[in-house]
Formats: sequence, C-alpha cells, structure tokens
Amino acid sequence: MEIRPLYDRIIVKRVEQEKQTSSGIVIPDSAKEKPEQGEVIAAGSGRLMKDGSVQPLQVKPGDTVLFGKYSGTTVKHNGEEYLFLKEEDVLGIIEKSAEQLQKAA
Repeated sequence: MEIRPLYDRIIVKRVEQEKQTSSGIVIPDSAKEKPEQGEVIAAGSGRLMKDGSVQPLQVKPGDTVLFGKYSGTTVKHNGEEYLFLKEEDVLGIIEKSAEQLQKAA
C-alpha cells in the first residue's frame, strides 16, 4: 500500500456482500447497500495522548472490522475504493473461528 495512515487512523477495504439471499433471490447492484464491514489494509502508529505518548491501536492489518454505515471518508486510489476511519469509529473486530481459518488456508 502506498498510503500510510497517521496516528489513530486506519484504511479499510469494504467486504462485498453476497449477491444472493439465502432463499435464492438475486440482489441487483442498484439495490445493495454499502457493506458495513471490511478488512483493515493499513493502520497508523497509534493515538496521540495529551502527555505526548502514543497509545497503540487495537486493530491491525488483516483484521475484519465492523463500522457504521456513514463512518469515515471514502477515497479512490489506483482504481480501488478505500475507507479512512478513526479507530474510534470501529464498532468491533470479527474474530475468525478455527474452521474459517482452515478454509482460508
């Protein structure tokens, strides 16, 4: 990645939603909402505290995170769309089970 976020900011790439419901109905692109989860691509060094120290971030590249629908700033870079968020905009980290980790390998 050619962009490095500063301090408590992270760069997230949205994870695409499924194009079909569990009952088999195909959802057209125009009816889809923007995903509210994504993969952390890059993270800053940490939150700058009032005393000048830096508190490390809890998220790291590779984490899958949940965030608010209208959070962050969308930026296009090299034809890809990324979302810049502050760590405080992250609602949670989606933990991967052992099963999911084996499927990914």
